[in-house]
Amino acid sequence: MGSGADRGMLAARAEVARVAAAGRRVETVCGEGPLVWHVWGEGRPLLLLHGGSGSWTHFVRNVETLAAAGYQVMAPDLPGSGDSALPPDGNDADVIPRWLVLGLEQIVPGARAIDVVAFSFGTVVAVLLARDWPEQVGRLVLTGPPVFRDNPPPFGRLRSWRDAPEGAARDEVHRHNLLAFMLCDPGAADSLAVETHGRNVERDRMTKRRLARTSLVHDTIRELPGPLHLIVGERDFIFEGRWDQAHALLDEVPALRSRLLIEGAGHWVSYEAADRYNAAVLRLLRD
Repeated sequence: MGSGADRGMLAARAEVARVAAAGRRVETVCGEGPLVWHVWGEGRPLLLLHGGSGSWTHFVRNVETLAAAGYQVMAPDLPGSGDSALPPDGNDADVIPRWLVLGLEQIVPGARAIDVVAFSFGTVVAVLLARDWPEQVGRLVLTGPPVFRDNPPPFGRLRSWRDAPEGAARDEVHRHNLLAFMLCDPGAADSLAVETHGRNVERDRMTKRRLARTSLVHDTIRELPGPLHLIVGERDFIFEGRWDQAHALLDEVPALRSRLLIEGAGHWVSYEAADRYNAAVLRLLRD
């Protein structure tokens, strides 16, 4: 990677800073530390829950469009991710919802039936939130959820970024890993994707996340009252070679109102196919 790539990374950092500055930062409690939120717009509350080893920047191409459509978009860095503190009561998805509820009570006091859009590990958090605090959740849009009874991670495809020196070499590892499980089009692994992904995984402190590999989502979505919607990239690694199985199990979910497959996109569909994803989310929220 040469000077052009260096300029690209600087431009990517500037874009993240611009999107963040278009909203406001809010801190709520997470044990002895903060739970950091970014909030854009006014209107009906909309909660976005990012994926594992992520932060609010998993939605960097979505938040402004959703806010412009009339929503108050709230995107926390989940506990142990991004700028948020580790929760004091555990190291997996099951301890996160209570801290989100405490934060929501501060940011949108009295609000109920909040629409939730969740991605990957965030879908595990979302279904637990909907199960245990049903009054808090309205529509639930799950993106790339681990819906099978077993959900093996893509560890065999990944390279260790810790073994690479900071700078161009490490950025190349992050790009490789993006294409190994997050994105399918090499063109989508641009400077903004590499910058946000690299920054996120290097700050990740909630590294266990074992519940995402279990049948928790598979079992819980059968209990939810709904409405529930599903958005998946056509080439999502979770569903590769398992589409027939996926459709059969989803047919058994009473709350499921719709399932949308976005062609030519991988797991991080909200980034790789942002325009189509944004349009789909807004359509589902207004239905």
